[in-house]
Amino acid sequence: MTVRTALIQARQLLEAAKISEPRLTAEVLLMRATGHDRAWLYAHGNDELIELWWIHYGRYLLQRIKGEPTQYITGRQEFYGREFRVTPGVLIPRPETEHLVEAALARANAAAQMLDIGTGSGAIAVTLALETKARVTAADISLAALRVAQQNAHALDARVEFVACDLGASFADGSFDLVVSNPPYIPARDRASLQPEVREHEPALALFGGHDGLAIYIGLIPEAERLLRPGGWLMMELGDASAVREMCAGWADIEIVNDLAGIPRVLIGRKP
Repeated sequence: MTVRTALIQARQLLEAAKISEPRLTAEVLLMRATGHDRAWLYAHGNDELIELWWIHYGRYLLQRIKGEPTQYITGRQEFYGREFRVTPGVLIPRPETEHLVEAALARANAAAQMLDIGTGSGAIAVTLALETKARVTAADISLAALRVAQQNAHALDARVEFVACDLGASFADGSFDLVVSNPPYIPARDRASLQPEVREHEPALALFGGHDGLAIYIGLIPEAERLLRPGGWLMMELGDASAVREMCAGWADIEIVNDLAGIPRVLIGRKP
């Protein structure tokens, strides 16, 4: 079995299983199995796969066909130009969340202390630490997520303090200049409509925000108000933009940022 033949057959199997982006998935999984990059695969298309590579590749393909996300199989996901480790204990970082990072960076000059609530893989906190001079703290209720986030911070040489707590319960009033969060906001009532690979493999704790998707915001917004210094900024990724905006009555300079598809994605507000 040559590298080229393996890619062709894998693509056909993935297409038959209705896996999205079958060619790219076949390449990524073979890169993982061989330890080589895409350029090597195509430069060595006539090379025979060694047995160990074929065993790994077959297992990865079976996992993907059964619905496991590619990122959990490879243990990797790119975010803001950097590679982050991911496991089934953390939500897979999405490109849309980069809008949240951009919003924070645009207001980072006046922020000496930042807090990422519900850090998950640490993608947001680590990125902010590497892109700014601020002192960044990351909190999560999941110890499994914090372990992954700490590993990412270490691998990318980012100085982030990690704290296990619910929302910001461990921090004193007025401790931060900027609070950022990508909370779970999918309504539990919509669970059945999710893609199976999301519904069955990503952590429910990081996906669902109660029956209507608003449960976390109910606690997060007043908690952020307590944690922020006067004039500090709150930035949150959104599900139901209109409902969350109503919860922020009394905040100043409210702004909604749309993603590239025109969907309201980030709410920005300033504590008066």
